[in-house]
Amino acid sequence: MGIIKYYDFKDSECFIFDEFIINQIKEGVVIEPHHNDKLNEVIQEHFSGKDMVYVSNRVKSYSVNPLVYPETKQIPNLIAIAMIPLTETMRKSAQYEKQFFDKPYQIFDSLSKAIQWVHQILNEKVTKDKLN
Repeated sequence: MGIIKYYDFKDSECFIFDEFIINQIKEGVVIEPHHNDKLNEVIQEHFSGKDMVYVSNRVKSYSVNPLVYPETKQIPNLIAIAMIPLTETMRKSAQYEKQFFDKPYQIFDSLSKAIQWVHQILNEKVTKDKLN
């Protein structure tokens, strides 16, 4: 489960693994719908034709326009989002944002718990696909 690729973008640091992305948005950034363009580009480059999960490691203070989520859910192979908020305020924001995303979305206290959930979600999807 080693890192495959690291990107240091203007607005975030992005760590690519076999089945998921860990993204850390930089301090003071406002995430807007146009940020989905870069996210989708990275997902299609590394996960084309393969299901994956987005993990947001919220270690910096930033804002998210909730209108980003309807576009995010349109990324076809993005099947779930995991959030790891650093503070209670960040947790409340993540809970609010959850209502705008109708795929699996969970909030965790640690990165390791989030990654366990990522593997569970992906295994459930494989099992479901085999049954259909």
